[in-house]
Amino acid sequence: MFISLIIPVFVGWLAGLLVNYLADVLPITRTFSRPVCHVCKKEFTILDYFLFRPCSDGHYRSIRTWVTQLVSLGIGVYIWMNAPEKIGYVPSLLLTTYFMLVFVIDLEHRLILHPTSLAGAVIGLGTGVLLHGIKDTLLGGAGGLGIMLSLYFMGVWFTKFRAKRMQAAGQEPDDEEALGAGDVILVTILGLILGWPLIWFGLLFGILLGGAVSLILVGWLIVSRQYGKNALMLFIPYGPYFIISAFLIIFLPHWVALLVPN
Repeated sequence: MFISLIIPVFVGWLAGLLVNYLADVLPITRTFSRPVCHVCKKEFTILDYFLFRPCSDGHYRSIRTWVTQLVSLGIGVYIWMNAPEKIGYVPSLLLTTYFMLVFVIDLEHRLILHPTSLAGAVIGLGTGVLLHGIKDTLLGGAGGLGIMLSLYFMGVWFTKFRAKRMQAAGQEPDDEEALGAGDVILVTILGLILGWPLIWFGLLFGILLGGAVSLILVGWLIVSRQYGKNALMLFIPYGPYFIISAFLIIFLPHWVALLVPN
């Protein structure tokens, strides 16, 4: 049993290295470049970076680095033993690596980048065809696009409303969006992956997850008596919640079956 896990442990660890590297460089340079320390901005040597050594000024790597490595290792082992039969281990690994990368970048920077979206579209199309066939895959992508475009334009209206309220309160409006174009692209890709009509449930569950976290944050603001001052400044990235939703649907189908009536 132990020997059979050597491959997924090793591959999962490599996937974590890739996610950490891309999450460190893509939001800054949009290309493959040498990573820099998140504190002093000095470049790491390749050896120091991949061996998790401190930078030349002695700053240690962020906690996200280690969390990502451990989560990636765990997911690598899990899908080795539980990969959906229709797609198998390698496509599942590619898909979860894409999920983790989008999750980390959006959580840290509120960005869904075009390079990751292009890769995601290819992975999503291939995965969707294997899972559902071409028709339901394309319908899922179109459904995700249509739904999110509607929500996006509602978000544009809310942004304008928020700007007026901030001006009335004597605050300087910013360019923060309730939903960005990157969220529209992400849900379109998830539509390809989940297919039609499951994208409806995936999107709804992601919104509910994000809403639950928002309620917790609002509760904390109320308890700490900061709600009146910071209510209009409360924004959360929804990309990670859409990712969690899609992951659960694909890799924990028995759990999903309990929530979705036949």
